[in-house]
Amino acid sequence: MYLKTKSGRKVYLPTPEEDTAITATAMSDPNALPLIGDEFARLKRVGRPRAAVTKKHISIRLSRDVLDSFRSMGNGWQTKIDEALMEWIREHHS
Repeated sequence: MYLKTKSGRKVYLPTPEEDTAITATAMSDPNALPLIGDEFARLKRVGRPRAAVTKKHISIRLSRDVLDSFRSMGNGWQTKIDEALMEWIREHHS
């Protein structure tokens, strides 16, 4: 059976019988045994570490000039907008 993803990609899903056979084969391989118990806890997390202070995902409308200017700064342009707004708050709400 095939499953179509949102992007249009087709992914094959095995039947229950095929899945059982795949699992049995994997379990018989001593180099590919599943993790159990505290082995999961010892795994190193991948990706960005959790920040002490998180940011809220929002949608905001900006003028084309503002957006183009910040985007032209390259990677981190959204952080630069956040920093500019924080500076404005410090100057106007102290």
